[in-house]
Amino acid sequence: MILANKISISYDGVKDIIHNASFANINYGDFVFITGSSGSGKSTLLKSFYGDIAIKSGALFVNKHKLYNITNSKLRSLRKSIGIIFQDYKLIQEYSVEQNIMLPLKLNGYSDKLSLNQARKLLKHVKIYNKGECYPAELSGGEQQRVAVARALAHNPKLILADEPTGNLDDRSADIIWSLLKKANEQLGITIVVVTHRIPDNFAYPFRKFTISDGEIYES
Repeated sequence: MILANKISISYDGVKDIIHNASFANINYGDFVFITGSSGSGKSTLLKSFYGDIAIKSGALFVNKHKLYNITNSKLRSLRKSIGIIFQDYKLIQEYSVEQNIMLPLKLNGYSDKLSLNQARKLLKHVKIYNKGECYPAELSGGEQQRVAVARALAHNPKLILADEPTGNLDDRSADIIWSLLKKANEQLGITIVVVTHRIPDNFAYPFRKFTISDGEIYES
């Protein structure tokens, strides 16, 4: 699913934040945490997995796509297999909850009817079915993140990338998000990769842990 061999990544094209780093294959169906201190490059690495930041050198493969010098058409194909969850939700404020969840389906050419049916199924799944016609500003932070999870699941991805998905949430809301991610992994077989500064103490579920330190990546 994801394999890195001697990759280097930088923001400015000069100083590497990830340098000559490698890690063992992240397999289909894995649940993975990526940890490290603030500024260590966690989010940078995650962005490289969906081509938002290009690698400078080395070999990075995500779902059989080679990211180095990837073409736009192949990058679009890769992103169709990925769902992304952000710390700040990234919902479109002018769209209703249903419209936000429908968006990845519409972008992939699905009909209005199919997209709406899928959105409503997912709203039931994340237990906010009665919020479909609301707008993001009318929801709590925890509810907005549940919408973001539903949106990430909408197009049946093989991989979900989550960047500090509970960083802005209270403990109860965070527990709901972790439960939804675990269900996506366990019941749907979706590979989950989560960037976080701290793995929850009560996270009782099999996972792999990668740590970024001094530009290198270690599994522990």
